[in-house]
Amino acid sequence: MQIIATHINYYHVCKRKLWLFANGINMEHTSDIVAEGKLIGETSYSERSEKYTEVEIDGVKIDFYDARNKVVHEVKKSDKIEHAHIAQVKYYIYKLLLNGVEGVSGRIEYPKMRQTEIVKLSEDDILKIREWEKEIERIVSAEICPPLLRKAICKKCSYYDFCYIGEEL
Repeated sequence: MQIIATHINYYHVCKRKLWLFANGINMEHTSDIVAEGKLIGETSYSERSEKYTEVEIDGVKIDFYDARNKVVHEVKKSDKIEHAHIAQVKYYIYKLLLNGVEGVSGRIEYPKMRQTEIVKLSEDDILKIREWEKEIERIVSAEICPPLLRKAICKKCSYYDFCYIGEEL
């Protein structure tokens, strides 16, 4: 299985969402929240696509990479699940490192909040990422979808209707 940054993000948000996505059930295209996030990413830094390059490495797609300064730029709508955003950017840096690009850092930008988070990769992070990859492979290859967790974040998830169909709320 080829693990991508979306798998890493979903692993940190919801194991059920990870399993569904990895097993071909994709609900992102039906979500207004996802569409709003994409719009923010596309319009907040309109000059960025001219300035930075898109990089695809080992199946992982980085939208904005500043090769001169070795900085991965990631734009997010809000910091509600910041730990998942950080994990995703660390995964980008990890993949670049595996392919011989050293000294890379990351920058998560939250334009609506006017905040920025700097991300670095440590030796400890590399060990954690390898564990994440093993756990992701275990989860997505399971016969049965992980159970519903009923978190507050579920209400904003693109899989909400799928997960809660037939549930009494």
